[in-house]
Amino acid sequence: MPPAGSDAYADLLRDTRGLRREQSAAREQWLSRIENVRREEMLFELEVLLKGLVCFANPRNHAGPPRRTAIVAQDYREALVLARDAMHRIVYLCRQLLGEQERAFVFQRYLEMLLPDDTARTRLVRGAASQDTPEESLFLLRHALTNLLEVSGGITRLPRVPFRLFYAAMSVAHREVSQSAFFNPLVALEFRPEFDRITNQRVLELMRQVPGEQARRLVALTFLALFRMLRYVTLLEHVVRESRPAGLVYVVLSVLRSDARALTDYLRKQTGHQLAESFERELFKVPASQIRARYDELHAEAHRLVSIKATLGGIAANVRLELRRAFEHDFAAPDGKATTDQLRASVATVATNLRPALQNAVLVLGKALGARLDEHGVFDDIAAKRSLSIRLRRDVWMFAQIVRAFGAKARATPSREDRWSGPSSLQFVREFLSYFDAMGYPLLRAADYPRFDAFIAALTALEETDLLDPVRLDRAVGEAERFYLFLSELFEQIGQRDELKGVPFDRRQAAEALKLYLGD
Repeated sequence: MPPAGSDAYADLLRDTRGLRREQSAAREQWLSRIENVRREEMLFELEVLLKGLVCFANPRNHAGPPRRTAIVAQDYREALVLARDAMHRIVYLCRQLLGEQERAFVFQRYLEMLLPDDTARTRLVRGAASQDTPEESLFLLRHALTNLLEVSGGITRLPRVPFRLFYAAMSVAHREVSQSAFFNPLVALEFRPEFDRITNQRVLELMRQVPGEQARRLVALTFLALFRMLRYVTLLEHVVRESRPAGLVYVVLSVLRSDARALTDYLRKQTGHQLAESFERELFKVPASQIRARYDELHAEAHRLVSIKATLGGIAANVRLELRRAFEHDFAAPDGKATTDQLRASVATVATNLRPALQNAVLVLGKALGARLDEHGVFDDIAAKRSLSIRLRRDVWMFAQIVRAFGAKARATPSREDRWSGPSSLQFVREFLSYFDAMGYPLLRAADYPRFDAFIAALTALEETDLLDPVRLDRAVGEAERFYLFLSELFEQIGQRDELKGVPFDRRQAAEALKLYLGD
């Protein structure tokens, strides 16, 4: 990633794609000249599908339950058929964006097939390989994907397509997209002003108020990535309405999974280091003579960064959990067996579950930074409020069951258990801590739990020991029992909100969701 700047948000929008300034200007001018009113949406879909072809080449990004069969033993013919559907859509979008220049492509193809002389054909192809303008770059992509459609069409006539052949065909797409001068979206967690600009002023203010350059960049990256994933969900709802949606849906899903994995891995591995380094740099700017006078201010700033770290860690764990549920349970494998109606039902389910989860992550991050974003125009429409409240009520009930089970298990643990009995004695504690990271911490933030610091301190003490310390465990259990009572009251309060009037709580569905989250 580029080095952090004073305005991390602007840096991420401008620099993650890696375009030169003149290229960015040429691209903006080209896009503004297109008369189609949906030009931004079409360009976004095009670039997501281009990135999706590359992500779809990696079976880790495929939807469906985990497969026990080795990759080399699987048949990827249907996966290639789905990829071809995405290629067809890419070619269509290129044609729409090229407009009148599409005729030049048709004439170019005609000349290539007509010319008998190899030298003349080579000269013609070389002349068409220029990428000095966005039009030329798009023309080249259109040309490459059209040729790849022909090749992949021949491959899919085979009775079986092994992984190596599937990957080789998709690698051609990877090469063509990566060589595009103006339309290469392959960088992980990359953003563009025309797609990702945040217009809410309160969110922009929050990002600028975070202390330290690295910390600002980390927060801006998280906000941008969460909003981008919300846009992927909206795109899924759009493409599933096409007459042949399967390939488009699975390719967009692969981008969603790839970006979500990139975000959660980055937050999990880099958050602590980035925030610590950011605080260290800010601290070293303070003259030694001012340390005592500014002690309280610096201590509060450090405490705030610790809170941001925990929040980002909770967001990462929660997004990872939500994506696992969506990909492994809500969608079938890309084997061509799912009907269009089944795909549309799956997309509706994913949108219902994933959108409020991502929206809640944005709100939780905002609250950790000191603002209730839903009071500042973020997800404040009636539909969003209802879906968020339904989601919060379900999560409160689910985590209350986890907290109650943890307390019961801890109370049943013998107080004089052999301290050297091995890791099994701490297994239920570790499981609870992992569930807390993914579900409990966001609830603490969202619900304004009054004993927030005490609960976090008790759980932190559990994490700091490799042995079953009865004193620490009793303290954590006591805090967990208080939290359970709070969650029970909160559950009733949420059900009385205006947006949930007439919306009963489905305990059976919540119990099924809990089983999925617990990995049963």
